[in-house]
Amino acid sequence: MRMLRLWIVILSFLTVGDVMAQERYQVGVCDWMVLKRQKLGEFDLARQLGCDGVELDMGSLGKREMFDNKLRDPKEAAHFKHTADSLGIRVGAVAMSGFYAQDLSKKDTYMRLVEDCFDTMDKMGDVKVAFLPLGGSGNDWPTDKAKRAIVVKRLHEIGEAAKARGKRVGLDTPFDAKENLRLLKEIKSEGIAIFYKFQTAIENGVDICEDLQKLGKKNICAIHASNTDGVWLRNDSALNVPAIKQTLDKMGWSGWLFVERSRNVKMVRNVKMNYGNNVRYLKEIFNSYPEPEVALNDKGRDPDYVKTIIGRAQKATDELGITWTVMGQNVTNVIANRYFQLNDIYAERDSLKKEGGEKKQIAEAQCDSKLYRSHFGFDADLQRYLKPHEVERVKDVMTYNVVKVTYDAQCDMIPSLKEEEKAQILLWLKEARELAVDAESSKKKHEVFGKYKGRINNYLAKRGYDLTKEREEWYKRVKARGGQL
Repeated sequence: MRMLRLWIVILSFLTVGDVMAQERYQVGVCDWMVLKRQKLGEFDLARQLGCDGVELDMGSLGKREMFDNKLRDPKEAAHFKHTADSLGIRVGAVAMSGFYAQDLSKKDTYMRLVEDCFDTMDKMGDVKVAFLPLGGSGNDWPTDKAKRAIVVKRLHEIGEAAKARGKRVGLDTPFDAKENLRLLKEIKSEGIAIFYKFQTAIENGVDICEDLQKLGKKNICAIHASNTDGVWLRNDSALNVPAIKQTLDKMGWSGWLFVERSRNVKMVRNVKMNYGNNVRYLKEIFNSYPEPEVALNDKGRDPDYVKTIIGRAQKATDELGITWTVMGQNVTNVIANRYFQLNDIYAERDSLKKEGGEKKQIAEAQCDSKLYRSHFGFDADLQRYLKPHEVERVKDVMTYNVVKVTYDAQCDMIPSLKEEEKAQILLWLKEARELAVDAESSKKKHEVFGKYKGRINNYLAKRGYDLTKEREEWYKRVKARGGQL
């Protein structure tokens, strides 16, 4: 009864449109494209990206007779399924991406490969859609009558096997809607459909909305909702995603949208930034994007100031490559809230000073007390989402990377530093960072480091280093290698 009441409360916050959108569309990523092909970590990554699920690949094929499929092992498959379930991530489709490079008309083990795929789909939770690209069959099969006949015959067999097991195999073809309908008519199997691909429609120069409507909802089993690599989906002038969503709504289509590409070529290897951004955009358009756990404390604050602070906070999540992930949104809000909190503490101090008298006398002490008590709370909030070394990177960004710059400079200036001396220098710089991260301005942050640099210089002088001489020799070395200080 208590659980029933809880669900009633939760549902009361959702509009009918929200619920229908969440039921109609699910957003995921292709595990082989996010560098997690049949790796257990794909489910946690999908969760971080804000996905509903993944398109899980069957493994590479190459010259093998069968896919390199570790999920053939029941124990391994059970482990994968348990992990996915525990993280709330579904397997929306299983892909046979090996056929991007294998000719279906020549791969005589095709039915064994397909049955292997179907078995994996069952193990991963009765998955209904499989992905089969025809790119490996070459450019001649659409026009070579003999070869096309072989491909069609084999696809018919595959389709009938899929139908018998309650599944559909979605084809990735080079065709527009007209030619896809022609192909489906030749195959004559309800177990075969089209795994629609935005990129293909763009390359064919057809309007995606018109193409989708011509193809019809019953012939589309899933969608690869991305273009070729270049820019993120939200910045792609070749795609009108809101219009596509309206078209699919009108058609009454429902199913999975998987991001395959649309990576920013300037950071093509940054998985979290690329796929986090694209997933978030699709979720914004097709569903209500999940609210962050950490609320932004922006009530009553100037919008321009809030925008500036969010931009400052995102410099840290950019550094970690998580800005466009669900986790990144939470971390952004944690950092922004810390900036807001610091601003409030210092504003209160300044206000007390202006009042004069006894309040002026206690202003600094009260400020220091609040800074001390709140400092460790900031650490704890970050540690909910980040590992210790990532928390350090956040603090480095908030303090202009002075720790690294200063430490590297000291080691370069005095190559003969002993390991215990390097450790002491780094320890003091990190101690300075703990104070500087709470300072009220850039100037104050640098003043904190300045005091600790003085301590480091005194320490080194007592250890017998002639800092003036070391610095002069350092300048010469830097100049000789074409650098400057």
